[in-house]
Amino acid sequence: MEMESYSKDKHGDFEMARNGLSTPEKPVSFLEISPDEAQVSREESAFRFWINSLGVATYINNVFEDVRNGWVLLEALDKVSPGIVNWKIANKPPIKMPFKKVENCNQVVKIGKQLKFSLVNIAGNDIVQGNKKLILAYLWQLMRFNMLQLLKYLRSYSLGKEFTDSDILDWANTKVKSTGSQSCMKSFKDKSLSDGIFFLELLSAVQPRVVNWRLVTKGQTDEEKQMNATYIISIARKIGCSIFLLPEDIIEVNQKMMLTLTASIMYWFFKQPIEDQRSCGSSDSDIGNQLETSSTSTTYDTESEASTD
Repeated sequence: MEMESYSKDKHGDFEMARNGLSTPEKPVSFLEISPDEAQVSREESAFRFWINSLGVATYINNVFEDVRNGWVLLEALDKVSPGIVNWKIANKPPIKMPFKKVENCNQVVKIGKQLKFSLVNIAGNDIVQGNKKLILAYLWQLMRFNMLQLLKYLRSYSLGKEFTDSDILDWANTKVKSTGSQSCMKSFKDKSLSDGIFFLELLSAVQPRVVNWRLVTKGQTDEEKQMNATYIISIARKIGCSIFLLPEDIIEVNQKMMLTLTASIMYWFFKQPIEDQRSCGSSDSDIGNQLETSSTSTTYDTESEASTD
């Protein structure tokens, strides 16, 4: 059955290959496992891709197994915040003595607290024991810290301020509004995001002509949402954004991944030459004024940062 498309006259004549839109012949099925297990599996994949993308010496095949000696987490921390790891007290694999693994993981937790992660009831031994929920909670905060650090390097746009989740949210809404669209993201857990339209609007705002609106559906059915979500990831990767989420994360409005997706698009946009940014309707003063008026409170609260829900 042919999909009913969501079209826009001003983009209707653009030509673009249907990259990433076709559904796999054998889609991954989560029917035999619980929703919670499926979510954990997807987050494990996202964090595995992210850690490997950092260029750490140790290649990760399975997050929950490969981080238990603490070494790869120390490598990741050193990539995200160079010089923060005390390598003199770190134990390099192969590690036979269990207490040596605990020493590594204790330093991982100590550094996390130094970086102001929310690590209530998390100890080094939890990582050694392979506690999935706590490992994911730590990795989420490390990934988020990394993205905010990248944005911090671009703080010339924010009048010296450090970026917050609220800044990222406001930036995305302002970009979409500048195109004349009425789409709005109330928060990173806004269920209306599941149809994918907002992020397609955002990608079109930062890179005009990149979205072929004839390939966009209305996002009303599960199948249409899947099409749009897959297309979002395809476009974001095509223009050069670092994307580690899956279509299901968009469809289910995974709060964590919505933030990283938006931040990745924002970071890509700010890396573009000033003249290219202006061609998209933004000036230095626009960006500065927008971030100057942003709330300093974060949309993503401390409790949710430490949760894998």
